[in-house]
Amino acid sequence: MSKIKQLIDSYQRYMMIRWQRDAAPSQRVIFCVYPETAELALRARIGEFELASAIGGHRWACFDLTDLFARWMAGHKYAKSYFAAPDRLATVLHTFLPYLTEEFETFLHDCKADEETVVALMGVGALFGFVKVKAVVDAFAPLVTGRLVVLFPGSYENNNYRLLDGYDGWDYRAVPITPGKEF
Repeated sequence: MSKIKQLIDSYQRYMMIRWQRDAAPSQRVIFCVYPETAELALRARIGEFELASAIGGHRWACFDLTDLFARWMAGHKYAKSYFAAPDRLATVLHTFLPYLTEEFETFLHDCKADEETVVALMGVGALFGFVKVKAVVDAFAPLVTGRLVVLFPGSYENNNYRLLDGYDGWDYRAVPITPGKEF
């Protein structure tokens, strides 16, 4: 059985557990961790996560971060100059997270996410080098009244998450779901 199929099975088992209604935002975050080499396989099977959510009695909404950096950059007044001198990009990267948050708030409003909705973040690997996933989760979690599921290409070990296994990770108090995990 593939790692993604095992992850979907673990996710479905978790979705069958009754949600605690008074959980703090950081307690409503779920990281579905999979090998970064399985990104395409995960995307091909994303509908199975939606089905697993429905089986657990929850709505599904998926927010794809993959092309948001490109959209943000394309809308920037000085985009051409940043492409010509990428080292200058660091001077405006602090405005990227507010842009992401605004896009996310619009998405939540448009999909009418409520306390029974699983809001999934797909494409977090595209953030690598621009903004930390932890910062995105910290900004997004309070906006979600249901559950925030981060589809996370990387690793989880000893309560430590590493995006793309590319640099030292961070400790985060989310529910980790890994392939083959039992609940």
